[in-house]
Amino acid sequence: MAGADGDDSLYPIAVLIDELRNEDVQLRLNSIKKLSTIALALGVERTRTELLPFLTDTIYDEDEVLLALAEQLGNFTMLVGGPEYVHCLLPPLESLATVEETVVRDKAVESLRKISHEHSPVDLEVHFEPLVKRLASGDWFTSRTSACGLFSVCYPRVSSTVKAEIRQHFRNLCSDDTPMVRRAAASKLGEFAKVLELDYVKSDIISLFTALASDEQDSVRLLAVEACVSIATLLPQEDLETLVMPTLRQAAEDKSWRVRYMVADKFSELQKAVGPEITKNDLVPAFQNLLKDCEAEVRAAAANKVKEFCENLPEDSRETIIMTHILPCVKELVSDTNQHVKSALASVIMGLSTILGKDNTIEHLLPLFLAQLKDECPEVRLNIISNLDCVNEVIGIRQLSQSLLPAIVELAEDAKWRVRLAIIEYMPLLAGQLGVEFFDEKLNSLCMAWLVDHVYAIREAATCNLTKLVEKFGAEWAQNTIVPKVLGMANDPNYLHRMTTLFCINALSEACGQEITTKHMLPVVLKMSNDQVANVRFNVAKSLQKIGPVLDSNSLQTEVKPVLEKLAADQDIDVKYFAQEAISVLALA
Repeated sequence: MAGADGDDSLYPIAVLIDELRNEDVQLRLNSIKKLSTIALALGVERTRTELLPFLTDTIYDEDEVLLALAEQLGNFTMLVGGPEYVHCLLPPLESLATVEETVVRDKAVESLRKISHEHSPVDLEVHFEPLVKRLASGDWFTSRTSACGLFSVCYPRVSSTVKAEIRQHFRNLCSDDTPMVRRAAASKLGEFAKVLELDYVKSDIISLFTALASDEQDSVRLLAVEACVSIATLLPQEDLETLVMPTLRQAAEDKSWRVRYMVADKFSELQKAVGPEITKNDLVPAFQNLLKDCEAEVRAAAANKVKEFCENLPEDSRETIIMTHILPCVKELVSDTNQHVKSALASVIMGLSTILGKDNTIEHLLPLFLAQLKDECPEVRLNIISNLDCVNEVIGIRQLSQSLLPAIVELAEDAKWRVRLAIIEYMPLLAGQLGVEFFDEKLNSLCMAWLVDHVYAIREAATCNLTKLVEKFGAEWAQNTIVPKVLGMANDPNYLHRMTTLFCINALSEACGQEITTKHMLPVVLKMSNDQVANVRFNVAKSLQKIGPVLDSNSLQTEVKPVLEKLAADQDIDVKYFAQEAISVLALA
């Protein structure tokens, strides 16, 4: 019996070995995902002595299997016996941190960072820190790039001699021959600076930052820009000018657009980090240059930051800086040749109105909004219309209606049907921002006019638009303002308009509810069953099928059923077909 017990206890490992040697990747992947279950079955001691050595020695597999393993091991602390044995997880993770596939290495580093916090300070020096050194001085660039992500987690908890070694290793990696390693070091520079003592930030980090920021590879230089934000927040104000600003100025004018793009993308964070004085003297001219950059990507990234940049300017000089330095650049961007730049600007420009106040908005910003509302690019127009509410708060609905609404009406009646279609799609959004009274006064007639447009796509979109408006403003509003106008079209001499009535009823019945549908809409649909045009009659059958579920059973039996039976005996084949379909769907047979 004892022998059988022994075999039983070997069973999980044997299954795992079999599955990990299987040719099917999916099977191998599943077995790795079940590792925690296997470790539980083995118990902590055998997990340490058998499972982990097996994993360390035998894993050379597809990247997705290795990725799953790297992730699993980060959650293994309790399965190996808790924090005092957590160092047993280091060997398999160390080998995973040196593989060729970046995603696997990154996941292994993430798991190593996670379990580093569970090491006691002693274990950290005895087990973890030597691992970091081995990775940092490995022959392959893969291990050296992984080491960059581990310095910051062990530095705060080791002795000062070990700290000095870690700093030296980091310095070496920042000047490594391989660009990939320098890139990894640059990406972790800010994080490492945060755990260093201030003196070392000044003596070590600044020189590394300056070197990386003038690296020959633009991919390294742009990561140094990211680090600049962290470094600037750590230094006292008086040191920023001498230690950080020369490098930042150089980055903002870098010959590679990617580096300039990074500066533009991080501009608000840089602005907060360096404070108001440097912003006024240095960042304002730099921002102007980025808004005028020759590369569209850079201009778009800078345009995206216009509102944030202006919000974070020192209050005493905010308005002056915006009016004299920023607004002239913004005016140029409104007519930029690149639509991404215009679109980026349109998504934030409305926010300037709250900063500049009523008079400046009316005088300087409204003309720009108008120009963008008429832009040929639909995204620009949408971004303006989506943000009308913040201008509304500043200048009030009346002023807005006098200036922007004529432009919206003009677009709504544009000769190109696609432009009309775009405006219809924005209508529910506008209605929500402008409120019901204003909508009824200015825009309701437009919405009704679209229902009789000569292009079918417009009539269809206008029908959907009505449904969205009813959802916004409620059934009572629909009953008073929309339903009478829609039903009035049932007597239109043009059969296409009569059909639009039916399409509107289909769309509105659910939003309006049973009472309005039964009382107001149903009689009109039933009356139209006698229409001269067969297309109208078969659409009556389709409408009855659509609104049937909203009606009560009494109306269905007494009013709907006789009409459908009459249509089912129609001489037109299509009318017959749709009437029979409605009878069977509504179970009226």
